[in-house]
Amino acid sequence: MNMASEVLMSEANNNHDAPLYIKVHAQDNVAIVVNNDGLPKGTLFPCGLQLMEHIPQGHKVALDDIASGGNIIRYGEIIGYALRNIARGSWIDESLVVLPEAPELHSLPLANRVPAPLAPLTGYTFDGYRNADGSVGTKNLLGITTSVHCVAGVVDFVVKIIERDLLPKYPNVDGVVALNHLYGCGVAINAPAAVVPIRTIHNLALNPNFGGEVMVVGLGCEKLQPERLLQGTDDVQPISLDAGDIVRLQDEKHVGFKSMVDDILALAERHLQRLNQRRREPCPVSELVVGMQCGGSDAFSGVTANPAVGYASDLLVRCGATVMFSEVTEVRDAIHLLTPRVANQQVGKRLLEEMSWYDDYLSQGQTDRSANPSPGNKKGGLANVVEKALGSIAKSGTSAIVEVLSPGQRPTKRGLIFAATPASDFVCGTQQLASGITLQVFTTGRGTPYGLTAVPVIKMATRSALAERWHDLMDINAGTIATGEATIEQVGWQLFELILAIASGRQKTWSDQWGLYNALAVFNPAPVT
Repeated sequence: MNMASEVLMSEANNNHDAPLYIKVHAQDNVAIVVNNDGLPKGTLFPCGLQLMEHIPQGHKVALDDIASGGNIIRYGEIIGYALRNIARGSWIDESLVVLPEAPELHSLPLANRVPAPLAPLTGYTFDGYRNADGSVGTKNLLGITTSVHCVAGVVDFVVKIIERDLLPKYPNVDGVVALNHLYGCGVAINAPAAVVPIRTIHNLALNPNFGGEVMVVGLGCEKLQPERLLQGTDDVQPISLDAGDIVRLQDEKHVGFKSMVDDILALAERHLQRLNQRRREPCPVSELVVGMQCGGSDAFSGVTANPAVGYASDLLVRCGATVMFSEVTEVRDAIHLLTPRVANQQVGKRLLEEMSWYDDYLSQGQTDRSANPSPGNKKGGLANVVEKALGSIAKSGTSAIVEVLSPGQRPTKRGLIFAATPASDFVCGTQQLASGITLQVFTTGRGTPYGLTAVPVIKMATRSALAERWHDLMDINAGTIATGEATIEQVGWQLFELILAIASGRQKTWSDQWGLYNALAVFNPAPVT
């Protein structure tokens, strides 16, 4: 699939009043309207196309007559079938698009079109925090791990005291993060699927932005005892801690609430003293681990922001960095475009395993992929999950997929990686944190103030109207691609350079400037008892 879009219009690119539409692929029989307020009935394009009705921004117009049951094609792929006859120039909203079957997993070719390695890109560095385990952080944070949600209120109380009283004493520490979650007790701790939340919480504590300083606050009676949390699962490295690095609120030594608070504060200060000794130093870009995510997507996501992110992904891979893309349900319907790109048959089989696992997971919940997209996605012009997936995978760029991770696993390779997660913004972000990202890029067409405390989140707008209206929430604007003011390559380079500046601490994201952060949402597919 060629992700380079062509922009067709009646006048020059710099005339914003000209009617514009974007057709992605030569075989497409639909295009999306670019103009901010949509276009009225009767609008005439140079190609002779005339609109039969008003079409909102981002929504599809039929470029040809499409018969009932006929293919509706975008990105050169069938995104659905016409519910009834659709005349050329008509608005194709989601109600007219019949969802096709998902690609059959067992017959897909694996590794039959593996991309050649991209030319190395050298000479780029960022200023990061080196860790004893060889990883490099982009922030210098104290992470406080919790073994059960019961202690979250106490930990939050202590975090406020740390921020007020302790952090001023340790100016080289960027902040403190309570790794709270809803897991730990009242759960089927030995269920096979419990491996996902246990592994996730274990690996959250090891995120490189926490500098290897692990401390745990537990209650005492929970199912997920701190020792079990630190041991983790069969596919993780156990965390070795001194007994003093674990605070249990039910310990008999704690007489009153103040005793608990003082114990946590004393432990936190010991870790802060070590973290305060860390300094940024020049590091090769190969040490970066960058997560790519989209949320509040629209029809522009797949032609502006996500392709620009894909271009930046290729630049990072060329530098030897690790790039993760995720969101199983927003990959599943484009999986046939990814399996040929896997580095080898083994990676391809792992990719299919994660798709199949999630198919079964949805089936057990008596739902399917049609539950995605959201109402906002549809308002932004996305008809169904097929169209959404075809735009979503553009974030992966063009390089070979070298590894596939189950939810919460950490990578063992560098390069382009598929880290399986749900599509939910909050869950995907949490799972990518557990997989070790140190910075995240988040594209949005509808807009979201989403942020993560543990890593910088660069938010990229798919439309200029959003970037202008949310000028102090969006870090970068890809909408200029839609109007022809910039190319995918130019915005991709702009993003790459912004990643290095933010990873180095030379610039802050808007979410970090305002302190806008979402709570962690650990994926728990296991039963709650």
